[in-house]
Amino acid sequence: MITTTRHHVQTTGQGDVHDITALVARVVTESDLSSGLATASVVGSTAVVTTIEFEPGAVADLNRLLDRLAPRDGDYAHHARWGDDNGSSHVRAALMGPSLTIPFERGELLLGTWQQIVLLECDTRPRRRPFVVQLMGE
Repeated sequence: MITTTRHHVQTTGQGDVHDITALVARVVTESDLSSGLATASVVGSTAVVTTIEFEPGAVADLNRLLDRLAPRDGDYAHHARWGDDNGSSHVRAALMGPSLTIPFERGELLLGTWQQIVLLECDTRPRRRPFVVQLMGE
């Protein structure tokens, strides 16, 4: 069986990170499924779903790395083509990807103690980010 739920999170702009673990866990718990796979996927090309230890130091480290790999003030052909400022946003999101799949068993996500599911905003402006949680299982 496959189920899909739709959700939103309001972000403040590039580097903003939201812990969506509890929401994904609730979707699993409230489903009629015992075991399977849970996929969380952001709808859009300038945001990411990944895992990290959701604490200020790890989040700062991740954003510092992304600032080095794809600096906001870098020279992007995307800016010239579209007249905007979010070339770094597209590059960051492409590096990390829009979705994450986590197994679940007995109605519980199989995550490590310090592993949270997060949505990372890569765009240069605040966004109301739609994302889906899709379950496949039995």
